[in-house]
Amino acid sequence: MYILGISGSPRKGGNTDILLDKALEGAKSKGAETEKIILNNLKMVPCQECEKVKDDGTCKIEDDFQALYVKIMKADALILATPIFFGSLSAQAKIMIDRFQCLWRYKYILKNRIPLPAGKPDSPPGGEKRPGALILVEASKRESFLENARSIVKNLFATIEVDYAKELFCTGLEGKWDVLKHQDFLEKASRLGEGLK
Repeated sequence: MYILGISGSPRKGGNTDILLDKALEGAKSKGAETEKIILNNLKMVPCQECEKVKDDGTCKIEDDFQALYVKIMKADALILATPIFFGSLSAQAKIMIDRFQCLWRYKYILKNRIPLPAGKPDSPPGGEKRPGALILVEASKRESFLENARSIVKNLFATIEVDYAKELFCTGLEGKWDVLKHQDFLEKASRLGEGLK
């Protein structure tokens, strides 16, 4: 089983990264193959709302999104971890999500099934989906911020045939390593990863 972890944080080694690492360690302890991608290290432009687009569900802009797209569609399970910025996802996470607009059009406008890699049947509406998880890190404790971010990720997961199966919301984490003071958050992250296997 291949589990892909995606970090939307620009802060390397901070709370979001630590929690994602714990989740991936949990998955690995159950025998999963894991990979972590840090969006801030990729060269991706925002969606350009192109007038002429491909009809195969892929984006025509050539940058690091192309390889990320393949990894996301190949994954048996997905974990997205991001801090809350201005009541929503980080810009890095939102850029990635917006670039799936072409796939959204392919699925919902052109009414096509999403092609999954070899060994995974194309998933019809209501069919079996790959499990996905969301980890959110917030300095404050605003439930509305978490709800906003959750709704965006649920839309992404629905588009890419991922079941929104697990979530971990960690609030009150302002400093870079504050999560290290919260053993409960770390343990929950590890269990989240174990549960995706």
